[in-house]
Amino acid sequence: MSDGCRAGSALSPVAFVTGSSADRIGKAVALHLANAKYRLVIHANRSVEEGVAFVDQLQKLGTDSMLVQGPIEEEDRVESWIEQIDARFGRLDALVHASAIWEPIPLEATRAEDVRHFLDVNLIGSFLCAKHAGLYMAKQPQGGSIVLIGDWAIERPYRDFTGYLLSKGAIPTLTRAMAVELADRNRNVRVNAILPGPVLLHENASEELYERVRNQSLLHRTGAANDIAAAAYFLLNQPFVTGTCLPVDGGRSIYSPHDDEAIAHPKVTGEPKALA
Repeated sequence: MSDGCRAGSALSPVAFVTGSSADRIGKAVALHLANAKYRLVIHANRSVEEGVAFVDQLQKLGTDSMLVQGPIEEEDRVESWIEQIDARFGRLDALVHASAIWEPIPLEATRAEDVRHFLDVNLIGSFLCAKHAGLYMAKQPQGGSIVLIGDWAIERPYRDFTGYLLSKGAIPTLTRAMAVELADRNRNVRVNAILPGPVLLHENASEELYERVRNQSLLHRTGAANDIAAAAYFLLNQPFVTGTCLPVDGGRSIYSPHDDEAIAHPKVTGEPKALA
């Protein structure tokens, strides 16, 4: 996919970015792809006014774009989006699925319906978008590329997010399964995932919290939405990578910042003793 394509050209690639109307990861991905001369399909569920304004902004910047709206967990709705994309652009080269819900719920208060809701939106929604976008891509000679969004914390869970983490825990399996299914139909279709670390902390987060999060990172920094956007662009355009789940977390998933976390290897004091 050449960056030299004009934004309005019929040869320019088309990317569908779910969850891209609000000021979060999806919007950062969309802006990154707009700068790379993609034409864009923006998605909104509740943030429809923001989505309309974002499409207007993109059009003024010279990026041909359109808006689709509605819940990602409704299959008829997802199918209709692909039909709209086909009618408008006649092609779909990339899907970045950034739409998701998350909410802290203590274990004692977590009900079955809470878990089902997380699974419906975060897992079933991911499946439906990947399925219908992927099957459309499989009919194109050039294929296409899909990037799903998981979460680094599925390997090191934190409390009060059990329902959410259950829904994100299946994203690596979905990624690998869809990579196999779609490549079997068209070897030019690839599916990968990003497992983000802590990015976009709440606007009311204290400096103490920011410092704690920075110290928990191997790189001693917090993540930014643009870090995820750059990783998504890499995966979309790397033709020899598929079925991969890429942590983009500053090393958080491999780093134990406190001595008391290394319980398998207690701290040893004094001079080391030579082995007999």
